Parts: sequence; C-alpha cells; structure tokens
Amino acid sequence: MSTPHSNATGGKGLAERLFKLTQHGTTVRTETIAGLTTFLTMVYIVFVNPQILGVAGMDKQAVFVTTCLIAAFGSILMGVIANLPVALAPAMGLNAFFAFVVVGAMGVSWQVGMGAIFWGAVGLLLLTIFRIRYWMIANIPISLRVGITAGIGLFIGMMGLKNAGIIVPNPDTIVTIGNLTSHNVLLGVLGFFIIAVLASRNFHASVLVSIVVTTLIGLAIGDVHYNGFWSMPPSITTVVGQVDLKGALNIGLAGVIFSFMLVNLFDSSGTLIGVTDKAGLADAQGKFPQMKQALYVDSVASVAGAFIGTSSVGAYIESTSGVSVGGRTGLTAVVTGLLFLLVIFISPLAGMVPEYAAAGALIYVGVLMTSSLARVSWDDLTEAVPAFVTAVMMPFSFSITEGIALGFISYVVMKLGTGRWREISPCVVVVALLFVLKIAFVDGH
Repeated sequence: MSTPHSNATGGKGLAERLFKLTQHGTTVRTETIAGLTTFLTMVYIVFVNPQILGVAGMDKQAVFVTTCLIAAFGSILMGVIANLPVALAPAMGLNAFFAFVVVGAMGVSWQVGMGAIFWGAVGLLLLTIFRIRYWMIANIPISLRVGITAGIGLFIGMMGLKNAGIIVPNPDTIVTIGNLTSHNVLLGVLGFFIIAVLASRNFHASVLVSIVVTTLIGLAIGDVHYNGFWSMPPSITTVVGQVDLKGALNIGLAGVIFSFMLVNLFDSSGTLIGVTDKAGLADAQGKFPQMKQALYVDSVASVAGAFIGTSSVGAYIESTSGVSVGGRTGLTAVVTGLLFLLVIFISPLAGMVPEYAAAGALIYVGVLMTSSLARVSWDDLTEAVPAFVTAVMMPFSFSITEGIALGFISYVVMKLGTGRWREISPCVVVVALLFVLKIAFVDGH
C-alpha cells in the first residue's frame, strides 16, 4: 500500500528524470512558481486573441478555447520534448496581420486566410526539417530582422490606437485624433498606462491587471454585462475543421504565405534565443541545448494551431518572467501549459472583455516590439534605410507582406548602389528576387 510520502517521492523522481532538475540547480517548487509567473504574464492572449480574430468574423468563444488548447499543447510539448522553460501561444502580430490585412483589407475569407497561415507553418516546418531555417537565421541581416519586428510593432500599436478610438479615419489627413473625452478612449488610455507603469515596476501580470481593471470599470458604467464566471467549454466546431487548405493554395496568396512563414521564423527563433540567453543556457553564438528539438516543437505547434483555427504559434518572450524567478527547465513550461487548460472553463469571462480593454495590451506590445529599432546602425545608411523602409511601410501600406518585400529589395539596392555587394548574402538575394517576381507577375495583374 502506497503512502502519501512515497507518492510524493515518486512524483519528484519522475520530475527529476524528465527535467533533470538537480542538474539545472532547481526544484519542483521553483519551477512551479516560475510556470505560474509565466502564465500570469502571458494569459492576456486568451482574451486578446479572440478579440482580434473576432474582427475576421471568427466565433470569439470558440477561438478562446482553441487559443487555450494550442497554448497548452505547445507549452507542454516544449517542456517535455526540449526541456526548456519556454511557453508557446498564438503569436501577436501574425494574428493582427491575418485579421486586419488578409481578411479585412484583402477581402479573403477567414477560412482561406487561416489556410494561408497553415501553409506558411508547413513551410516553416520544412525549413526546419531540411535545416534551411538555421541558414536563414544566420544570413538575414540584423537591420531587416529588426525592421520586421519593429514594423509589426508599429502595425499592432496602430490597431490598438484604432480599437480604443484614439485615432479615427479622416478623408483629408488619412487619420486624425479621436474624441479624447469619450469613455472608450479614456479607458483604453488608462489600460495602457496601467500596463506601462506596472511593467516598469517589474510587475509580471501587468497586462492581465489592466484588462481586469478596465473590464470592471466597463461593467460599472454599463458597457459590459456579466454572464457568469465558470462554465463548460463552448463548442469549437464553428472554427475547428473549417480551415480551407485547398482555397489557400492560390498564387495571389503566395506573398502572404511566404510572409507568415518568414515572420514566424524570425519571431519564434529570436524569442527562443532571447529566453535561453536570459536563463544562461545559450552560448555566445545564440545556440542552446535541445535547439533542434525546440525548433521542431514550435514548427509543429504552428501547423497544429492553424489547423484548429488560431493564428501561428510562437515562443513568448514573456517566458523570461518565469526565468527571472528561477525557471530553468521544461517543468516551467509544462506548469504554464496545464494552467492554460484550466482557463478553458472561464470562457464567460473572456466574452465580457470589451475592445478598449484589449487595446492597451496591443499598444504596449507595439512599444516592446518597436524598441528593437535601437539595434540598427543608424549611421550606416545601407543598414538604416532598409530597416526604416521595412518598419514604416507595414503600417503605412497596411500590409506586413509589402513591408517585408520593400525592405529586402531596398537592402539589395542600397548595398549594390554603394558598391558593397559582397555584404549581400545569397539568402537575401533569393528572398528579394522572389518578392520582385511577386510584384511583377502577381500584384501587376
């Protein structure tokens, strides 16, 4: 007959065998606290992702559940397979690109648009399998990588400002300032500053606190209606099985599919390197233990995410919050994933969150992503111009694809024009040529 003590010892032994806790100088308690910390830092995605994908016409309640499911699946898989304290969830930026550009501006149905995300994720998986992903990461210059990250940040920030009503359309000036005295604007601004102030004071759950506070204020003034706290998960059949994989294989969507693949490649790879570096696991070249397994996991999770109807899945930089309190192994990610499974049962709360409550989170994510521009060598115009073009053309053209395309093309033009053609890697040449062909033969018809 087993005793509680023997069960606890057995559980500890299993954790030790799976995650090598002693080798990493950590304990089950430390990893559990780290997993909870990471969860509180990134749980906002289960409220924000349905808001964004809902703009595309998707069922918000179903998206809430699929967001929780894929975050749990990706995080647990990362923990068990790669033994890294890195949590995964639907990627901010790609969800906005899908909803506002592919579906909203281009007029593609969400089913076909999600199919494009799926094929982009399959492309990423193939790049990983054939080890081309490593080559691309090493050969695409920092100015373009930073430009892509910052451009998506500006795009997301613009969407946050729009959703809060801080900026509104104007036929004469394109956009103008909204009604700053409306409660939507005031609550959106309040939400953003709650996040910014708390985050600057190293409070890990700042985004969650902001969403809760602004939603409660909305409840008090009658904007929001309470529909309960706990319930069985709503049906996901309105989303799962609805993705149009065949319809997405359209030459007109080739640039979109390529952009999904490229952004996911840099975003997730960069985050993995950043988190492992913070944990002291990465070397000077950015390589870390179980790198191959980690890249496979995030590629497979992206394919699975698109297949069940959420945007591409990627590693979350918020995982550094768990690392900062001692998380060093995959047990941290497993705890985070299990907590995402529990959240599925509070779907009524997700339905309460108003648009302006999520707007502050979008603006804040924009701040974080745009800050990467500090890494550009601004005194070298052959690097500064491509970074600038990539970043500003995303919000100004309302297209992440066009921003990436013009950035790569401008990089080649600047290096050739200044006689520094030896600095252009074959990878950049190939990508730039593909975008030139897209502009000439797809956009021109």
